[in-house]
Amino acid sequence: MPNSTRERRRRLTATALLLGAVMSLTACGEQRGTDPAAGAPAPPTPPSSSPSSSGASPYVEPGAGDGAPHYNENNAGRLPGEMSADSAEDARKEADRIRPVLRRLWKEKKWDVKSVRAALLELGYEEVRTGAGGKRLGGTLDVRGMEPRFETDHYVTPEGARVGLWVHDDACVTAFVQKTNFEVRTNGPYMESGCFEPPFAH
Repeated sequence: MPNSTRERRRRLTATALLLGAVMSLTACGEQRGTDPAAGAPAPPTPPSSSPSSSGASPYVEPGAGDGAPHYNENNAGRLPGEMSADSAEDARKEADRIRPVLRRLWKEKKWDVKSVRAALLELGYEEVRTGAGGKRLGGTLDVRGMEPRFETDHYVTPEGARVGLWVHDDACVTAFVQKTNFEVRTNGPYMESGCFEPPFAH
C-alpha cells in the first residue's frame, strides 16, 4: 500500500474521531429518546421551567436576608436567637406594659436615659448588674443612650434612649424612644450584644 493511501486513511480516521467527539459534546444536556411507534429518535425535551433554571442561586438559605449563600452564617452575630413559644408570649406581655410608658414619655418629650430608666423602674423592673467581662449577674432592665450613626462625613449620636429588657434567657423586649418616634418589639437575644441589636460596622 503506498504511503499516500495510508496517510489518507489516518487522516480520515482522525477526522471521524474528531467529528464523533464534537457531536457528543454538542449533544450534551439534551435528552433523546426513541419513539417506539416509529423507531426514530424523539424530538429533544424542552428545557425545564423549574425555579432552579430561572437564574436564581440553588444555594439560597431559608430566611436569608438578601438570598446570598451563607448569609445566616456570615451574619450570625446580627441575627436574634430563637424564642420558645412560652417565652415569646411572656415577652409580648412585657412589651404591652412598656409601650404605654414610652408613648407617654414621647408625648411629654422626655426621651433622655435618666427619665426613661426612672419611668421603667417604677414598673418594678430591676436594673441589670454586670460583672467581669460584661457577664449579667442579675436584674433585667438595661437603658442606654442611642448608638452613634454615620451621617455624611462624621458620627452623630441622636437624642433618645434604648431599652433592653431580659424576659427570659431566650426572650427580650427591645425598645427606643427619641424625638421623631418610639418603638417596642420582642426578639430573642443577640449572640454578642444581648437584647440590643449590634451596631453596624463601618
